Amino acid sequence: MKRMDGFKFMVDFGIEGSSLVMDEPEPVGDNAGPSASKILAAAMGNCLTASLMFCLQKTRAEVGEVETKVNGVMRRNHKSRWRIAEINVEINPEISDEFKSQYDRCHGLFEEFCIISKSIEQGIPINVKVNPK
Repeated sequence: MKRMDGFKFMVDFGIEGSSLVMDEPEPVGDNAGPSASKILAAAMGNCLTASLMFCLQKTRAEVGEVETKVNGVMRRNHKSRWRIAEINVEINPEISDEFKSQYDRCHGLFEEFCIISKSIEQGIPINVKVNPK
């Protein structure tokens, strides 16, 4: 990750063609890309959706269109600092009645396999080092 200017950063994921510009919303940044909070919410929605899809695929259920809506709720804490208070994820898969039993089975299982949501729920230790040049 390298700072471009202001609060704008170019993120390199080490995969060709997968760089991403991140920025903070106005008035802090220029809103030139998603903020870290939005990326975290997107990662949560993607992981949960992929976990559901993996389970359905394993049970040989056919799935049509899938749309996932993610809403991160920001609130100020007791020190008046902004924090992500909750992330609401709504997954809308198109599944015919023929595969209802597979869906019912997966619905009770898939969250357990999402690396992102379960890691956040248990609390990930964060180790930060700052090395001035």
